Amino acid sequence: MAIDYTASVPGSTSTNKTATGTPAPSKTQVDYNSFLKLLVAQMKNQDPTKPMDSTQYVAQLATFSQVEQSVQMNTRLDQILQGSALAQADALIGRTVTSPDGKTSGVVAEVRLFKDGVVAVLTDGKQVVINPGVSIKATPA
Repeated sequence: MAIDYTASVPGSTSTNKTATGTPAPSKTQVDYNSFLKLLVAQMKNQDPTKPMDSTQYVAQLATFSQVEQSVQMNTRLDQILQGSALAQADALIGRTVTSPDGKTSGVVAEVRLFKDGVVAVLTDGKQVVINPGVSIKATPA
């Protein structure tokens, strides 16, 4: 189950898009694609009379394999983090949340997940960004 965090927390200034409005590739993808381009270019441009040493070629293939496994592992970790964020969001519903400054407090009716954070929507419609300093308590019966 994949969850797309495409929106940003209201008031947040972080963006993850290029100037054309398309999603920016992650740093891992850029490094992975760059590695592939470099390997292909090296193989295309080597001198046929002096081919690359076979041990170097095997070492590069091993490096390629490690990079590919790292990309797959990062994808799986992202999925685990998304699942964890959903579980934490579910645990907030029905609890009393107080903002770090103490000005906003109430019972959580809804939780919204964004790419860069979590926002709790209170029963009175006010919103509290869940970040360090927020107080979360069990709601008295």
